[in-house]
Amino acid sequence: MTKISPRVDIAFKKIFGVEENKDLLISLINSIVGTEDQVSDLTLLNPYNPKHFKSDKLSILDIKAMGPHGKRFNIEIQISDEADYDKRALYYWAKLYTEQLKTSEDYSSLSKAIGIHILNFTSIPEVESYHNVFHIAEKNSGILYFKDLELHTIELKKFSKDANEEISSFIARIKSALDLWVAFLTKHELLNKANLPQELAYKTVEKALNVLEIMNFSVEEREAYEDHLKWLMVEANTLKKSEEKGRAEGRSEGRAEGEIIGVQKTTIVIAAKMLDEGYSVTDIAKLTGLTTQAILALQKS
Repeated sequence: MTKISPRVDIAFKKIFGVEENKDLLISLINSIVGTEDQVSDLTLLNPYNPKHFKSDKLSILDIKAMGPHGKRFNIEIQISDEADYDKRALYYWAKLYTEQLKTSEDYSSLSKAIGIHILNFTSIPEVESYHNVFHIAEKNSGILYFKDLELHTIELKKFSKDANEEISSFIARIKSALDLWVAFLTKHELLNKANLPQELAYKTVEKALNVLEIMNFSVEEREAYEDHLKWLMVEANTLKKSEEKGRAEGRSEGRAEGEIIGVQKTTIVIAAKMLDEGYSVTDIAKLTGLTTQAILALQKS
C-alpha cells in the first residue's frame, strides 16, 4: 500500500479537519496569519465526516473554522492548477463572508473572513515569495479600508523547487513555523517522527506525522483517495504535456519567424541592388513584393 500524501485534499482534511487534531489546525493557521488574527481555539464549521464524503473528484474538501471572536477561516489545499483559479478563490471567500449573516441580523455582525489557499503549483510567477497576502487597499495611499478581506496563498513548489533536494539542504532553509508545515506537506516521506532533525522536532509536526502514519481509510475513502490521486496525476501530466507543446510551438514559431526575417533581409538586399542597377521603383515592387513606400524609404537611406 502506497504512503498517503497530506497534499491530497481528502488526507489533508482528515488530518486537519477533525476535532481530535484541532491543535494541528490552530498551529497551521497561526503560522500563516498575522499577530492580530492568532487563535487559541477554533470551532470546526464543516468537520470531516466520511458519511458526508463525496467521491466526486471535483468536490471542494475545504476546512471552515471560526475563532473565539467570530473570525472565519477557510483552508483549502489544491494540487492541480485550473482555469480561473483566482476567481474561484475570491468566490469562496465571498461565500465565507456572506454566509455569516442570518435573517434579521445587520451588517455589524459580520466578522473578518480569511481565506488560506495551499497550492502545489505556481500561481503568482511574478513574485518569488511562496507566501503572499492580499487585501483591498486604496490605490495611491495603500490605506486598508475594507479590512475584512484577507486572502493567503501558499505556493509549495516555490519553497520546494527540487524534488531531489537533499534533506539537509531543505532543513537549512527552515526559518519559521510556516516553513515547518511546508516541510511536512512536501517532504513528509523523508521525515521519521522518532528521529526528527532538531529544526523539525516540534510536537505538532511529530503528531502530524503520526496521524499520517496511522491514518486508516475505509474502503470507500481509500477508493476515493486513489481516484483523487489518479485524477491529480492525469491533470498534472496533461498540464506538463500542454507546457511542452507550448514550448515546442514556441520554438517552431521562433524558427518560422527567423526564416521570415531572413527572407525579408534578403529581399531588402536584392531591392537595394536593383536600385543601384537603375531599376524603377514600380519594377522592384513587382519583382520583390515590397511596397512602393518601403522601396522609396530604402532609396532615401
